[in-house]
Amino acid sequence: MPVHNFRPPQGELLHFEIDSRALEGNLLGDPARRRVGVYLPAGWQRAATPFPLLVYLASFTNSGLKMLGWERFGENLPQRLDRLRAEGKMGPVVMAFPDCFTSLGGNQYVDSPVMGRWETFLLQELLPELERRFPVVSGPEGRGVIGFSSGGYGALIQGLRHGQHWGAVASHSGDLGFDLLFRGDFPRMATLLARHGGEAGNLLRAVRSAPKVRGEDLHSLLLLAQAASYDPDPGAYPDIPLPFDLETCRLDPDRWRRWLEHDPLELVQRESCLERLRQLRLLYLDCGSFDPYHRQYGARRFARRLARAGVSHRFEEFPDDHSGVQYRLDVSLPLLYGALSGRTNPGAQS
Repeated sequence: MPVHNFRPPQGELLHFEIDSRALEGNLLGDPARRRVGVYLPAGWQRAATPFPLLVYLASFTNSGLKMLGWERFGENLPQRLDRLRAEGKMGPVVMAFPDCFTSLGGNQYVDSPVMGRWETFLLQELLPELERRFPVVSGPEGRGVIGFSSGGYGALIQGLRHGQHWGAVASHSGDLGFDLLFRGDFPRMATLLARHGGEAGNLLRAVRSAPKVRGEDLHSLLLLAQAASYDPDPGAYPDIPLPFDLETCRLDPDRWRRWLEHDPLELVQRESCLERLRQLRLLYLDCGSFDPYHRQYGARRFARRLARAGVSHRFEEFPDDHSGVQYRLDVSLPLLYGALSGRTNPGAQS
């Protein structure tokens, strides 16, 4: 059992808000003003040099802000940063925790007229604002993006599509291999939608009017969020078309192809994406060997493709599943710090 960290964070936690133009007009009606938490290391006011910047992308059903809260039998991310620094495993960083939650339950961090232009938000609004406000290294060489699950997917997308803007990417159990990850859920979703007249809008209204959100509801929201991210149809909203026939569950090849265009396993086949990954100082990914959503198979295929293409990376598979694996941050955070700071002895800057 993990030991609870009773020590309060040693640095300073600040919050600010961004009035995002990229998120204005999203069809969900979610707010375009977004809160961002930022953790600054102890002694940051007296530092003579700027710090590496890490941006954390939360998993589905979560917000970056949740990573700042109290944790039972464990520690939150600021406490983890403090501990790793005290142990001499890494030096100080500034870490940002944007609130990217949506009313569909989460985010895939891609541009969508339904969900909002989240790729654009991260690159064109969040990063410049962080560099303006805080003493961080300016430019790609000092920036890292990290996430878990959907957030790990978002981090990979940043590397594959925008690697020239980042120095390092770390993806923990990120969404890889859409065929194994999603297709098994389509029959259950078709059956659920049948109870609501085959309309996603009816399902959404039922979930939102219920006294609590059930596990089945969360799973349906996740699939609707994927569809609204990967194959948005603004003309159909509040219905959200899915890539299969609701009566026969047969795949719609055109819609499914549009989903696959966002699959990192497809993107990594493109030389332009590989070239962006080659520009990174660090590309790290891991996955549990017993991930119940089958991400391990996509992760293995992704890593093999990187190896064949000669893309420097670090892939680790560990004997666990998809939940309660925050301890893996003890591996990635020091690696991110080392890549962005150029220090082989991180304790030297502690």
